[in-house]
Amino acid sequence: MALKLGLPSKGRLMEKTFDWFGAHGVTLTKTGSDREYSARVDGVKGLELVLLSAGEIPRELETGRIHLGVTGTDLVREKLAHWDQSVEELTPLGFGHADLVLAVPKAWVDVDSLDDLDAVAAAFRRRHGHRMRIATKYHRLVRDFLREHGVADYLLVDSQGATEGTVKNLTAEAIADITSTGETLRANHLKMLSDGVIHQSQATLFRSRKAVRDEAEMAAYRALSDRLRLG
Repeated sequence: MALKLGLPSKGRLMEKTFDWFGAHGVTLTKTGSDREYSARVDGVKGLELVLLSAGEIPRELETGRIHLGVTGTDLVREKLAHWDQSVEELTPLGFGHADLVLAVPKAWVDVDSLDDLDAVAAAFRRRHGHRMRIATKYHRLVRDFLREHGVADYLLVDSQGATEGTVKNLTAEAIADITSTGETLRANHLKMLSDGVIHQSQATLFRSRKAVRDEAEMAAYRALSDRLRLG
């Protein structure tokens, strides 16, 4: 059996991942058209490339259907309960940096910290009769973060796209979303809380703890580890 390596199937994350492996002596080449998710590997015998969306990779690692995978640390922690029991971080790749942050309207001039948010949330419920809504697609990470910091009077509402626009559209009072520069937040008249960084993410190579390896797979893993200097 081949050692299966799952990588992002498109975009800059795929390009940068291909470049990173190439710099370490493992050449990855996408074959076929842009709509065909197939690729070739040169430099490590017995290594098979599987192209997936970045969001699919955590669960494929968890089930053991792929042995290794590159995706964001935010996606692994969000999609996998007890993620460190399912996968192991092998090495960060140094790109794909983004922060998951809590942001509120700029007009909330007295709200700068989580303590302020907690007070506003309690006051909001008393005034309106329902909890303050926070739009996000990172329910697990946001819920755990707010619980750790004692913020309780809120309701998470799902947002799979254009999260920054939910406050303007009156479907949420605050948001928790990924940002690299903060420009989209500012364009939508939002500001990050001073202590509201929930997670700092980057592209990382993970190993599945559940994938069963035969001798051929172990040989490919050792060869890849030598190339990538994983130790």
